[in-house]
Amino acid sequence: MQDAFAYCADLVRAADRDRFIASLFAPTDRRTALHAVYAFAADLARVREVAHAALPGEIRLQWWSEVIDRERDGEAHANPVAAALLATMEHYPLRREALLDLIEARRFDLYEEPMRSLVDLEAYLQRTSSSLISLAAVILAGAEFEVAAAPAGIASGLAQILRAFPAHVARRQLYLPTEMLERHRVRLHDVFAGRSSPGLVAAFLELRDIARRHLTEVRQRASALPREAVPAFLPLAVVRPWLDRSERRDPFARVELAPWRRQWLIWRAARHPTRIAG
Repeated sequence: MQDAFAYCADLVRAADRDRFIASLFAPTDRRTALHAVYAFAADLARVREVAHAALPGEIRLQWWSEVIDRERDGEAHANPVAAALLATMEHYPLRREALLDLIEARRFDLYEEPMRSLVDLEAYLQRTSSSLISLAAVILAGAEFEVAAAPAGIASGLAQILRAFPAHVARRQLYLPTEMLERHRVRLHDVFAGRSSPGLVAAFLELRDIARRHLTEVRQRASALPREAVPAFLPLAVVRPWLDRSERRDPFARVELAPWRRQWLIWRAARHPTRIAG
């Protein structure tokens, strides 16, 4: 089993370095469980990339649902991520419904149907990013802290969607709400052709402002979080600096924070939790 948890740690380190760094601030005896849940989420997030088509992706997601329902125990124990997740579920009260909901939300990723509205986008982010924070909080502190996890997940998820916009467009995925693009008179043909426009820039600015409002809500609630739950929220520390740096940049430009700065921001937030949201 130690090999399975080590595999999960390596996967998280490669696929989600911010969460891996944040996990180092958790108690040693909780890190392997965090890595198992984060590795599970990372595996789901890359289903489209690995499957290359909707049907194999659907089969993979259905397999994960059956793993959670304990219908694939024989196969699951041969998969290091599944084995580590099942072991974690035996030791911590992770809600089965939350895990299954995360799987179900990822079905959207398999298709080229665009996100229709901001309501749809925020619901998707709550089922993915927010749920992952809640699951981590259960491992760390025994409770989900949904009041803070919901806006935290939406803020970090919006930043990730804006950051990954060029990659998503390249594979004809669109997470920016079409109702918002239509309001700013952005033509989808131009988006998929890689052409920016004042309307697209305006849509990005609007989503950044929404992310900042959610960050403000998290900041107002950060002082009420128990110290044990803080590592679940630490990846949020990089969001506001990234939003500030990407302000008024070409939406198709790749904007990054240096790895050393992301690590420093997480370290600073671990020492001063009120700075989690910037």
